[in-house]
Parts: sequence; structure tokens; C-alpha cells
Amino acid sequence: MDTTPNKYITVAYELYTDFDGKRELVEKAPVEHPFQFISDMGTTLDAFEAQIKPLKKGDKFDFTLSVEEAYGEYEQERVIEVNKDVFKINGHFDSEHIYPGSVVPLMNADGARFNGTIAEVKADTVTVDLNHPLAGKALNFIGEVTENRDATKDEIQGMLNMLSGEGGCGCGCDSCGGCDDDCGCDGHHHEGGCGHCH
Repeated sequence: MDTTPNKYITVAYELYTDFDGKRELVEKAPVEHPFQFISDMGTTLDAFEAQIKPLKKGDKFDFTLSVEEAYGEYEQERVIEVNKDVFKINGHFDSEHIYPGSVVPLMNADGARFNGTIAEVKADTVTVDLNHPLAGKALNFIGEVTENRDATKDEIQGMLNMLSGEGGCGCGCDSCGGCDDDCGCDGHHHEGGCGHCH
């Protein structure tokens, strides 16, 4: 049995991808609003956690996760056509939230929750891309550990509550107490978190 304590870790970082030879900043977690997680709870990419966990508060980092370590290859078969009726609210198509580029929370027949990106809205169907937005890309994280200490029982319980769907926004932002205006979440699709999820 693993007796290593769960760690409460916060990191400030910039995330870059290299795509077609172009380096692009795709996500930023500033020192004022760092990305927060508790180790060994499956809320971050394993390879990301493996790089960060041994570091101490104040340590700087610069590492790249391969496509395989990150979100895997982009798979065309994960782009699906969905009947427009799925996105109706009170009999009307939800055009306010369903448009190309929007990220929507979805649920499959087994009750598993996941996000899809709207690729195209057609006359009768909506094209949804179920690939992670960073699928097919290597991820370069550059930043600093702003906290690394043993997690408290309350923090661990709070994370367990969030993972079971009891509040929070589905992400590590603001200790899962809900998103603030600076976290990048649009306030509507809290199921998917605020872009700091891994």
C-alpha cells in the first residue's frame, strides 16, 4: 500500500505547442491564479505530475511531454455528426452556446462526462470533435512551482467531492470552489473546467 502523502501543488506556467513548425502559447496560469492540484488523484496528466511532484516550492521547470504522454494522436473517427435536436432547450436550438469553436459538456449512455468542441453547425446536424483540443501536439511547460506541501484532509475530501460531481467547476482552479473571472472559463460550461484541466 502506498503511504506517500498526497501533495497539494500549485504551479504557475506557460504552455506552448509546436504545430507545423510554429510555436504557440496556448495556455497560461499566472502566479496570481496558479494551476492547483492534489497529487496521486488522477486529476492531471501522469507525465505532467511525474515531472512536477519531485520539485520544491520555488523550483523552475521547462519540460516537454510527447504526444503519447500528453493527449495522444488526433483521431479523425472521433469527429462525429450529432442530430441538432440534442442541443435544443425548450424546443429551440441553443445557438447562444452551440457555435463553431465552443466547448460543450456531453454525457454518453454510461453517464461518463466529457467535453466536445463544436466544429460545424449544419442544417440538421452538428459536427462535434471529441478529440482533446491538444491531441496530436507535444506540450512544452515552462514555469515555477509556487507551492508543494502535504495536502490536508479537507483538501483531499474537497477534491474527492469535486471528482464525484458535488460542486466546483470540474477543474483545479481556485481550490475547486468555483471559477473566478480570470480563470478563462466562460461561466456556462463549468462541467469542463476552465482550461487548466489536464
